[in-house]
Amino acid sequence: MPHLLSAHDLPLAPMLERIRQYREGATPRQGRGTIALLFYEPSTRTRGAFEQACVMLGYHPLVLTPSISSIVKGESLADTVRTLCAQGVRAIVIRHPHAGAAHTASRFSTVPILNAGDGAHEHPTQALLDIYTLWSHRGYPNPRTRWLEGVKVAIVGDVKHSRVARSNAILLTQAGAEVWLCAPPTLLPDAPLPAVQQTHSIEQALQNAHVVMALRLQTERMESGFLPSLNAYRRDYQITEARLQVAHPDCVVMHPGPIQRGVEIEDAVADGSRSLILTQVQVGLTVRAVCLEYALGN
Repeated sequence: MPHLLSAHDLPLAPMLERIRQYREGATPRQGRGTIALLFYEPSTRTRGAFEQACVMLGYHPLVLTPSISSIVKGESLADTVRTLCAQGVRAIVIRHPHAGAAHTASRFSTVPILNAGDGAHEHPTQALLDIYTLWSHRGYPNPRTRWLEGVKVAIVGDVKHSRVARSNAILLTQAGAEVWLCAPPTLLPDAPLPAVQQTHSIEQALQNAHVVMALRLQTERMESGFLPSLNAYRRDYQITEARLQVAHPDCVVMHPGPIQRGVEIEDAVADGSRSLILTQVQVGLTVRAVCLEYALGN
């Protein structure tokens, strides 16, 4: 019973190939039963994609949020997981504000746990859709090679609180990319992430970058004092057309969403010819379907 708790758990090459098969019209194998979507935090893209993926694969999505379940009465995560397993769900997808919550859930679960984002820890399915977007954009190179060798990826924004940055760093470096993390000093991780570069200089991060990924400021996870002001952040770190002049001529721009327009990225970039942002959204459903298929042994 494979859990998907970390980007390390993803068998990357076969999953990329399976996503491509679905994107090119392969018919999914139909299952039966219920999959629980346990979302302790708001979500549009991830929750919506998992709901649609359940239906695509023949499962009923049971969506639970704190306001409509016993969570609001103080039920623990362990008891919620035990209850869902006793009710016969086939798998549990969990989004939680606390790092490590998906690992905790897996200790009490008799069915696969899929991590849909746990605090500032990881978001493996987002990283998978991001790297699939790059794989398709680059013409489907052999996924069993270091096919991003020589490619510089700059991830710019609130890295400290970003589960997306952590999961992407795992998959991108696995594929051979040179990964740079860029943020104000207060928004870089307390401990450096393995196999990546860190800088406070956006000019250094963007210099000859082939891929620029903007991250939103996660104010819901911040205490006061992380930033002097949003205006200061816009001035020093916003991804703009002017700043991208130092990037590689074929540079593409990505964003995991939701976008805070006019803060971490200007509209002309988000909606411009370099942008792969809507492509990321479009592949989200298929990626979640493949993750469910893998976890359920199909």
